[in-house]
Amino acid sequence: MVHETMMPINGIEMCVETFGEPTEPPLLLLAADASSMDWWDDEFCRRLAAGGRFVVRYDHRDTGRSTSYPAGAPDYSGADLMEDALGVLDALRLPAAHLVGFSFGGALAQRMAVHHPSRVLSLTLIAAAVDDIAAEPATVTLSCPLTVSASRVTTGLRTVEARPSTDETDWSNRKSAVSRMIDEVRARGGPFTPEEPHLRRLAERVFDRSTDLAATRLNHRLAGYGPPVRDLLCTIETPTVVLHGTLDRRFPADHPEELARSIPGARLVWLDGVGHELPPRAVWNQVLDEILDLAA
Repeated sequence: MVHETMMPINGIEMCVETFGEPTEPPLLLLAADASSMDWWDDEFCRRLAAGGRFVVRYDHRDTGRSTSYPAGAPDYSGADLMEDALGVLDALRLPAAHLVGFSFGGALAQRMAVHHPSRVLSLTLIAAAVDDIAAEPATVTLSCPLTVSASRVTTGLRTVEARPSTDETDWSNRKSAVSRMIDEVRARGGPFTPEEPHLRRLAERVFDRSTDLAATRLNHRLAGYGPPVRDLLCTIETPTVVLHGTLDRRFPADHPEELARSIPGARLVWLDGVGHELPPRAVWNQVLDEILDLAA
């Protein structure tokens, strides 16, 4: 059974979708930064549910159908994004859940395990790193008029770099935004990355469900990731597996290796031929087995 609904969480509206029966062990999927829940493949979610799990995915605030904020003025922080994940569990009356986090979602999962260990049954960290250190921005509070271009936000006080200056994407244009999303996925991927038609359908769905993609990408970067937890990972007692692509160029081998060393008892499992991407279909059997075995 699949059910999508809007739920009041932490003073905002969040879009939450569930797969499977609520009586099964709960499994919460945490998407990357500036990413709606659409990036978790529908069939992947159904297969997790078929494995006897109650699967939950949701749109971060400022993504998908969840509450959106003006570009350059996110009224939230990275810590709030973690609280949103806990709020989803509360709204569904789930005392705890198995967490599966991709990239930034892995950073959220680490923080939940450190600060709210009773809410976390297991950790599956995919394409993650300690504190997601390669993408740690400063939180910026903007309180004056601004203009947004493809690469920066200009206020009456300062200019904040939002993305590389070569990014001239018009995120309000469906064709331009979809093409950019496809290019980004393929640039981060490997030989098993889905072909262009599949990515196009997915990117079009993301665009059509999003209120303002330019705001999404800028605001999540401004919100940051919250206080670091590197020195606290040794306190995690939750069963943990680290899944990492051998072709991940954003977080090369030393990042997942450090993560696996930092969390007591964590196992590092390599995904051959996979880049910095959600697990492509070619490795689904391996990934599903790891998740389901851990989230028993």
